[in-house]
Amino acid sequence: MTERRAILSGSTFEEEIGYARAVIDGDRVHVSGTTGFDYTTMTISGDVAEQAEQALRNVEAALAEAGCSFADVVRVRYLLPDREDFPPCWPALRRGFGDVRPAATMLVCGLSDPRMKFEIEVDARRPA
Repeated sequence: MTERRAILSGSTFEEEIGYARAVIDGDRVHVSGTTGFDYTTMTISGDVAEQAEQALRNVEAALAEAGCSFADVVRVRYLLPDREDFPPCWPALRRGFGDVRPAATMLVCGLSDPRMKFEIEVDARRPA
């Protein structure tokens, strides 16, 4: 039987919608779509680059709780309502994933709150 455990961040969204920030399933870690909200204050910057930085901090915290780091990420999905907002996020993304080089996709789509300009979802493998 493989281990399955939910990781919660304290985001009110998790409680209201009914999901976990991440799920550990054996050696795999699936991090839900994560935005630039600071989950301790439930505030979000209006700047897309700052949202990307905060989203990466949120993802990093979930990965750490799962016993992982950015080095263990194998797949990334970036979700943005405006494709023009993607390049300003690149410096933060390069800092997080430049040495790791996970498979990645960027999608242009609507997000659940108009203040959200950036969302990231990652999959990782826990170290043996």
